[in-house]
Amino acid sequence: MSYETLRVSRDERGVVALTLNRPEKRNAMTAAMIAELTDFAAKANADDTIRAIVLSGNGPLFCAGGDLSWMMAQIEADRETRKWEARKLAHMLRALNELRAPLIGKIHGAAFGGGIGLACVCDVAIASDETKFGFTETKLGIIPATIAPYVLARMGEASARRVFMSARIFQSEEAKHLGLIKAAVAASELDAAVEFEIAPYLNVAPKAVGRAKALASSLGNKIDDSVIEASIHQLADAWETDEAKEGIAAFLEKRQPRWVKETGG
Repeated sequence: MSYETLRVSRDERGVVALTLNRPEKRNAMTAAMIAELTDFAAKANADDTIRAIVLSGNGPLFCAGGDLSWMMAQIEADRETRKWEARKLAHMLRALNELRAPLIGKIHGAAFGGGIGLACVCDVAIASDETKFGFTETKLGIIPATIAPYVLARMGEASARRVFMSARIFQSEEAKHLGLIKAAVAASELDAAVEFEIAPYLNVAPKAVGRAKALASSLGNKIDDSVIEASIHQLADAWETDEAKEGIAAFLEKRQPRWVKETGG
């Protein structure tokens, strides 16, 4: 598989390394990356010889979320275009979530916004202990809509409410307690921790793994067409607001949005 925004390799065991490869842009997701991740998922699901997939990010951090220029384009577009782009994002997340092969997240540096969404579609995610996390959408006047079904499935509503709306940055240890990741380990131990997760899958029947994963999904939180479509409409609605226009413009102009209040003390 050859892509512009992804790097894909495979070892002799059938373990695939899927790497977000826009390090100069902090691996922020663009329309091209969304399309390529969707394509990867389709091709991976057609290959029964894949034993596991490890998702990581090239450069200093895992994923900074959505590319700001891509989000600005949605604000300037008409509603149908917004919905179309939101649908592509939602379908990409669903495609990764429904991969037959186990998907293991190898998280480092930071995972913000959609980056946390990518972590939550992984069957298990391991982070280095210096990693920062944050649902940063509300700082920009938008909401974490299309990632929400997977975040809630991973964390539960009570845990999600602690960090889902505030855009507060939190560390790996808190992410572990919230259920976002399985473990936070020293950066020097991250590769070994991921290998520990891979090892059992080399000794079990690949097709049975896929069927067991589908069974777990069918009995867990229902993320069906209606849930996904609702998240698409919510994101399209958010992109239409004055807050979204102001928040993203302020970010691009390197200034504070008008709603920021100085804290006392």
